[in-house]
Amino acid sequence: MGKKTKAWIEAMRLRTLPVSVAGVVAGGGCAAYFNSFRPVPFLICMLFAVMAQIVSNFANEYFDFRNGLDHKGREGFRRGVTEGDISPNAMLRATICLLLAACAVGCTLIIWGGWWLIAVGLAIAIFALAYSAGPWPLSHHGLGDIAVVVFFGIVPVMLTTYVQTGSWDMWKLALPISVAIGLMGSNVLIVNNYRDADDDCAVGKRTTVVILGRKTMGAVYFANGIIAVVLAVFVTIANVPLIWQAGALLYANLHYMLWVKLTHLKGAQLNPVLGQTAMLLFGFSLWLTLLLSVNHLQ
Repeated sequence: MGKKTKAWIEAMRLRTLPVSVAGVVAGGGCAAYFNSFRPVPFLICMLFAVMAQIVSNFANEYFDFRNGLDHKGREGFRRGVTEGDISPNAMLRATICLLLAACAVGCTLIIWGGWWLIAVGLAIAIFALAYSAGPWPLSHHGLGDIAVVVFFGIVPVMLTTYVQTGSWDMWKLALPISVAIGLMGSNVLIVNNYRDADDDCAVGKRTTVVILGRKTMGAVYFANGIIAVVLAVFVTIANVPLIWQAGALLYANLHYMLWVKLTHLKGAQLNPVLGQTAMLLFGFSLWLTLLLSVNHLQ
């Protein structure tokens, strides 16, 4: 594999992509619970979500470089633009082209959801850029965590469910699950910012870890996982056999193990924890989908 190809793959940040996939998977499970799973809009939602996250990752790499927030040898993912493997103009072009492609894919969902989805798609596109770009980047002012809960949890779960069911009657099930997925997704960002806190502080990038400190955000990481699993159990336990909640218990134990790692490791040692947090979220979404699909309404 060539150096440039490897740099582009690294810029996609494949370890974090389960975050965008998980929301759509959970939305598919919610739709299946109401006997409304539709593979075509589900797959379109999946493609759009992954493309939108890669756009956000590309934009983050480009704008952090342009704003002088990255430096060579920085902890975490190798930054191709900063390291000189990818030219800034090439990254900017890739960001714009992929954003336009994602918008084109997203527009096809109008068939199932209606024209109002254009406004939602526009909001998602703005978020993908505003996370790192613009006069007030969200990730630089402690708002990245909230944005993740909204755009990687609430939005994908609710919309994926809606374009399949065609109704908002599902909100009592889908909304708590969407918040749970969002909180778990936020934990991936916490690990990223936990690892990068010293570098971010040095360049004035005020993430929640920089603002509140590692100890506080370590506690938030733990609380996010527990609140998320409680939400998921709360909305499912009354309608499914108790044995299915074994998945929630397994998640809680694995979450605790990752929290211990988070609070005892530093720097690049946290890279595996980031990937493991993302995969744990993905595994949780699969458990939810299986639970909801098998125990759907008759």
